[in-house]
Amino acid sequence: MIQDIETIDEFLAHRTADVEEAVRTAAATEIMPRFRQLAAHEIDEKSGPHDLVTDADRKAEEFLTEALVKLLPGSVVVGEEAVHANPATYEAIKGEAPVWIVDPVDGTRQFVHGDSGFCTLVALAHRGVLLASWTYAPARDQLAVAVRGRGALLDGEPLRAGSPAPGRDLEVATSHPDYTTDDQKRALLGLWTEGVSPRACGSAGLEYLAVARGELDATAFSWEAAWDHAAGLLLVEEAGGAHLTLAGEPFRITGGNALPFTAARDAATARRVLGLLSGGA
Repeated sequence: MIQDIETIDEFLAHRTADVEEAVRTAAATEIMPRFRQLAAHEIDEKSGPHDLVTDADRKAEEFLTEALVKLLPGSVVVGEEAVHANPATYEAIKGEAPVWIVDPVDGTRQFVHGDSGFCTLVALAHRGVLLASWTYAPARDQLAVAVRGRGALLDGEPLRAGSPAPGRDLEVATSHPDYTTDDQKRALLGLWTEGVSPRACGSAGLEYLAVARGELDATAFSWEAAWDHAAGLLLVEEAGGAHLTLAGEPFRITGGNALPFTAARDAATARRVLGLLSGGA
C-alpha cells in the first residue's frame, strides 16, 4: 500500500519505464489492431453523435486499469469509460490514494475516421497534484513523458515550449464547436481578434503536445474532464509552459475551475490568451 509521497517518488524514480511498457502494450494489443478495421458494431454513441466510444477504448482501458494498479499497489484508476458507466468513480481524483487518470483513446472521432491524430493518455496524481504523465500516439509512434520537477521528453529528447515569435499571430487551438454550449462559444469569441489565429482542436492530448513542442502557441478549452487534460497540462508545465483558468489560477484536476482555461507556451502568452477569453466571457 502506498503511504506517502516519498514512496511515490521512489516509484517514479524506478518504474516509469514499466508504465511506458504498459501504455505501449495496451496500444499494440487493443488499439492498433482495430485502427482502420472497426466494424459498425464496435462503435457506439455515448451522449450523442459526436461523443463516440469503440471496443478499442473499452479494451485498452480495461488493460491499463489492471496493469497500472498492479504496478502501483494501493493506487486507483479513473478512466473515461469507467466514469461513463459509473460517474461516482470520478470522485477518486479527490481521494487520498494515488490515482491513475486514463483516456485510452483521446481523439476517438479521429480514430473512428481512420485519422492518425489520436493518442493514449495516462497521468499519475496524488492529492490533486499531477506527478507524471505519458502521452502516446501509437499511429505516429511518438511517446512524450513528463515527471514533475524532472522535465519532459519526447521520444527521449527534451521538450522546450519556448515563446511565440514577436509580431506573429498567436496560433490557438480551441474547444471544437461540436462540444461547446452557447455560453462557451461566447467566451471563446474573444479569440477572434487581430493578432490571433484560432482553430478547432483535434485530440486534446496531441494539442498539448504541440504546445510543449512549441508548434502551437496555446489552447483554450471549455470543459474539465481530467482524462483529457491531466497528462497534457503536466507535459506543458515541464516543457516550460503555463496554464490559467478564467479566475487567473492554474487549472485544478479536482474540478471547480472557472472556464474557459488556457495552456500556453509561456506565462506571458497564457496571460494574453486569458485576457482575450475574459473579454469574450
